[in-house]
Amino acid sequence: MDEVADRAGDRAADRTEREPEPELARAARLLAGASRARMLKALCDGRPLTVTVLAAEAGVSVPTASVHLTQLAEAGFVRAEHSGRHRYFRLAGPDVATALEALAVIAPPDPTPMTTLRAHSRHNALRRSRSCYDHLAGSLGVALMEGFLDQGLLRRENDLASDRHPDRPASYGRQTTYHLTPQGAERFTGFGVDVDVLLRGRRPMVRYCVDWSERSHHLAGALGAALAARLFALDWLRYGVSPRVVHLTDAGRNGLRDAFAIEVAD
Repeated sequence: MDEVADRAGDRAADRTEREPEPELARAARLLAGASRARMLKALCDGRPLTVTVLAAEAGVSVPTASVHLTQLAEAGFVRAEHSGRHRYFRLAGPDVATALEALAVIAPPDPTPMTTLRAHSRHNALRRSRSCYDHLAGSLGVALMEGFLDQGLLRRENDLASDRHPDRPASYGRQTTYHLTPQGAERFTGFGVDVDVLLRGRRPMVRYCVDWSERSHHLAGALGAALAARLFALDWLRYGVSPRVVHLTDAGRNGLRDAFAIEVAD
């Protein structure tokens, strides 16, 4: 048995030695293009978008957008889907959205002046409530996270051994983790989220993202995705006209107050 284990370990070591290192420079070059970056930000909505929509988001022609999307697909950032005569693109997975959200935390502000009412309205709508791939972000996402913590549905745990270098709310780290409490499991189950199924899944139950606009944590992971899906199913949330923007309906505002005692400002 020891010999078999040794051979298995040797094979694993060989695979590790053959694994190429990540091409950070290539990823950085792709993200450095303003048009490609705008298209990726639009796709953080989590939904597939057509080349025409993405071209409009990036401010380029459809043929140019197609070239950019091909490059992003070859790098594994996006993937193409076909529906009839139309071709759609979506992010390759939640890891891409997480990486983009993390970059947004440290990125400098966009120097482009907002000279139109439409641009101001969209900016404010994004800060108020938006999708971060399959969960909620913006002031709405942060308010939900804080409300769940205040009511004991989630529990924050800090690594006491790391007190000399604690995580900051506006940064990622390894010292702060969040956990679903028994009370939270009961409340979310009663709300229509199948917590038992989530616990059996491979995706971590509770994760956090650092919200670039609020500089605080919002709820991600399997629970964050399931909660967002439930809110859409109840028509408490609706997608806006612009990618990533979501709107809390009047029914949603009242429902969050009744179900979770969370007051969300207009």
